[in-house]
Parts: sequence; structure tokens; C-alpha cells
Amino acid sequence: MILNPEITALVIIDPQNDFLSPEGVTWGVVGESVTQNNTVENIEALFKAAKEAELQLFISPHYYYPHDHGWKFEGALEKLMHQINMFDRPDPLNLEGFEGSGADWLERYKPYIQDKKTVVCSPHKMYGPETNDLVLQLRKRGIDNVILAGMSANLCVEAHLRELLEQGFDVTVVKDATAAAKTPDLGDGYTAAVTNFKFLANAVVSTEEVVAAMAG
Repeated sequence: MILNPEITALVIIDPQNDFLSPEGVTWGVVGESVTQNNTVENIEALFKAAKEAELQLFISPHYYYPHDHGWKFEGALEKLMHQINMFDRPDPLNLEGFEGSGADWLERYKPYIQDKKTVVCSPHKMYGPETNDLVLQLRKRGIDNVILAGMSANLCVEAHLRELLEQGFDVTVVKDATAAAKTPDLGDGYTAAVTNFKFLANAVVSTEEVVAAMAG
């Protein structure tokens, strides 16, 4: 990989406790994949390398507010996320109860995200960035190339990949800085996602490869 830091950004999706902490509400189905991929550590390695390389960093988070629980129709996973209070926040403007909650950042990521340089986008409500301002924020900073990682592989990461490609970005997916649910009924979401990454992305690489490229 050869990176041009002036037009390249690292985008991390949903680096939140509900996905990446053993105390998170989805750990029972994603924990095996997160552990196998070393996802938590690999995302942190990307954060660290991006900051050292002065690469622009964007976070695309997932939040639900009380008014989102008033939706009249939902897909199966939307319904489940609302039932288990995934990514719940009590108010769009009030942070009471946010610290340490499932919607909060993983504690080890906070120094990278809360440095007043990282762009934290408005929340996406489904899976892709169509419902938040990620594309606007990337365009306003002249970004053409996106390095994509985060959670979860076959849902928000794949949805972000598809939309960013349609928007004309060159998108590289970091295959071991993501993970997905595994269930007896639905199967292995991570394996399904990696298959699609290979068909769709401009490149599919490892954390080690990206970190080396960021180091120059």
C-alpha cells in the first residue's frame, strides 16, 4: 500500500462498548469473532498509526435516542437492537449516563477519539452512512481514499463500503479490524462479509499492512 495522507482518511465504524466490550449487549454473538480476529487490538493499532502519521480520522457511530424507539416498522435486527437497548442514549444533547454505557467508546480508544482533532460524525441509524454526515465531512476535507474498519463486518462495515463506493471513493477494508455475529441459525456473518469485501472493495488488507503503509 502507498498512502497519500492529504487525500486519505481512516474511518472507524461503531467503536463502542456494545460491540467490543465483554460487557456489551452483543458480546454473546460477536465475542468469538472479535477475539479470533484480535479486533479490539487491531483497531487500536490503526488509531495509533493514523495519529502518528497525521492521517485524518473519522468516526461513524451508531446511537438510538428515545424517539427512535417510536418507529412503526423495523427489520429483524433493528427490532432486536431496540429490544436489547443497544447504543441507547437518553437524549441527543444530554450526556447524562453516557460515560461507560454501551453507546460509549471503548475506554482504550478515548485518547484517540477525544483529542479534538478526530471528526465524530452524526449517528447513522440503520447500517450505512446515508443517514449521517460522514460523506459530507469527507468531501469537505478533500478525502478521496478511505481505509475502513470497525463493527460489524456484514452489517455497518459492508453497508458503509457499498455507499462510499457508490459515492466515488476508493475504499480499502481492513479485514482483521472488524468482526461479526455467529449464530447457529444465521451462520457466520464475518465469513459472508469477507467474501463480499473481496468482490467489492478496491483492496482488502490486514492491519499489519495498513500500519506499515501509514509508517511510510
